[in-house]
Amino acid sequence: MKLTAEQIQENWDYFIQHINTWISSPRKEKLLEFYEQYKDRLILMPAAHKKEYHNAFPGGYIEHVNRVVDCALKLNNLWGEMGADLTTYTVEELVFSAINHDLGKMGDETNESYVPQTDQWRRDKLGEDYMFNNKVAFASVPDRGLYLLQSHGVQYSFNEMVAIQTHDGLYDEGNKKYLMTYMPEQKPRTCLPFVLHQADLMAARIEFEREWLPKFKNSVETPKKSFTLDTNAKPNLNKQQKALSTIKSETLKNLLDNI
Repeated sequence: MKLTAEQIQENWDYFIQHINTWISSPRKEKLLEFYEQYKDRLILMPAAHKKEYHNAFPGGYIEHVNRVVDCALKLNNLWGEMGADLTTYTVEELVFSAINHDLGKMGDETNESYVPQTDQWRRDKLGEDYMFNNKVAFASVPDRGLYLLQSHGVQYSFNEMVAIQTHDGLYDEGNKKYLMTYMPEQKPRTCLPFVLHQADLMAARIEFEREWLPKFKNSVETPKKSFTLDTNAKPNLNKQQKALSTIKSETLKNLLDNI
């Protein structure tokens, strides 16, 4: 998928609108300052390095984040309607977590994580339009994102920290310590991590369907060879009898006799 320059700019404006609408001062100003500093990188950043993953195209990251925010707000209402205790977190915490859940994908202050793939074979055969930048030291996406926020003076709550850390749910083995506990006192004290995970999962699934389902529907089946039946041709009984002689099942023999 490709976004136009106008769509990329509209997505960025909508992203900034989320911050202005949902994040309170003075944190709002800190967050706006941070994103303005890295705007040129983030506005064109893909959400993934590989076509089979979601939104692996220029501008895909911001579009994905916007969708996660929208999904999170709708799911938040649904959780409330179904009886969840929404007093354990604020809508600002929900939106802040959604806005920054994948921030660690941007890389560090100097280097971006995703750079154009230089290996044409990997582009053609593996669908990798991007590759990981080996100048960036390894860190998990949540860890790097939280580090970037705190290093730029953007404070976050305990709820936001846990939600960002666990937004991949049990797809990330490291989240078991939060999400696979069996003692009540060790379970999350809020449903915020679950709402955010579902929002991220929903957004990624929608992006997959948009990109891949049309390709599956439009795929052309291998054409079957047409043939003309020669009614005058006589079957080669010797070959047929030889083939049937190797079959022990009477049922299969009967099926072959009737072909």
